[in-house]
Amino acid sequence: MTSCIFCKIVAKEMPAKIVYEDDTSVAFLDINPQAPVHILVIPRKHFASAEETEEADAPVIGHLHRVAAKLAQEFKITDGYRIVLNTGRGAGQSVFHFHLHLLGGRIFHWPAG
Repeated sequence: MTSCIFCKIVAKEMPAKIVYEDDTSVAFLDINPQAPVHILVIPRKHFASAEETEEADAPVIGHLHRVAAKLAQEFKITDGYRIVLNTGRGAGQSVFHFHLHLLGGRIFHWPAG
């Protein structure tokens, strides 16, 4: 998708503070952090949201969660972190390229929201 900002980051056409990348995913610091550690973990493959995923995408989604867990260790937030997936405008999704938010480094309260 040529207009997708995250696709442009994947293609290195737009700058980002990348903290991890492999053949399946890219992770970078959020430009508007909501916690001391706020990393976006995205698939290289474009799909807009969870609703656009297919059964064949399940390994990719699982991989993104494993990357988030690895980054939680690397960024030393394993005492408590949150992985958030927003789907749709009503949930706060503003970039329509599937992505996980890894948040940590502060106390989180429940319910979220």
